Amino acid sequence: MAFAYALGLDLDPWQAELLQSDSKRDILNCSRQAGKSTVAALLALHEALYQPSSVTVLISPSQRQSSELFRKVVDLRNLLPTPPPLLEDNRLSMNVAGGGRVLSLPGSEATIRGVSAVTLLIEDEAARVDDALYQAIRPMLAVKNGRLILASTPWGKRGHYWEVWDQGQGWEKTRVPADQVPRISTAFLAQEQRELPAHVYRQEYMCDFAESTEAVFAYEHVMAALRDDVLPLFGGQHAT
Repeated sequence: MAFAYALGLDLDPWQAELLQSDSKRDILNCSRQAGKSTVAALLALHEALYQPSSVTVLISPSQRQSSELFRKVVDLRNLLPTPPPLLEDNRLSMNVAGGGRVLSLPGSEATIRGVSAVTLLIEDEAARVDDALYQAIRPMLAVKNGRLILASTPWGKRGHYWEVWDQGQGWEKTRVPADQVPRISTAFLAQEQRELPAHVYRQEYMCDFAESTEAVFAYEHVMAALRDDVLPLFGGQHAT
């Protein structure tokens, strides 16, 4: 908290709680413009400054998006009263002397392997990150038992982000709809609700894992039709 105030940041209550939490697994279900990228960048900068030999990894669906989150880290770093000494400083990474590293990596499972001993892993726009990438990055946390944060606005009932939100055990779950964001006016939300398709408004602003109107079957109906006692037609083992 004191760190945020030193940078001149006025945090929302949920952001302050996240900064003070000692959770190892966090999933943030946030409206657009709720401040999830800002608090993620703040956590990354704090880790690099105050945890020697730490490794923070920023992952997004694309390198451009990861670089945007890293730029927020740099912007916050530039607000410090005294700039930290850097051993490395470029558009994709930084290394603080006596502290830790922050790396922004591309959104490709084939190109991110090799990073180890990660202490903080932030997956931004997690609903749109490929499941294969998510599965590839998790082992990075094994050696240091690092912290994993999934931050996103929903994108339908699909993929690892939805599965963690819906069924994940041992996760701290934070929901921040737009009507709880002081920077977003009620007048703006009212206009958006009038002019956007209902499922889009619920998804982008109300943190709803809304299904497209093009979906033939609702997710709940599909799940209700599944049974464990019926063998598959192909690939299963049938009794002889």
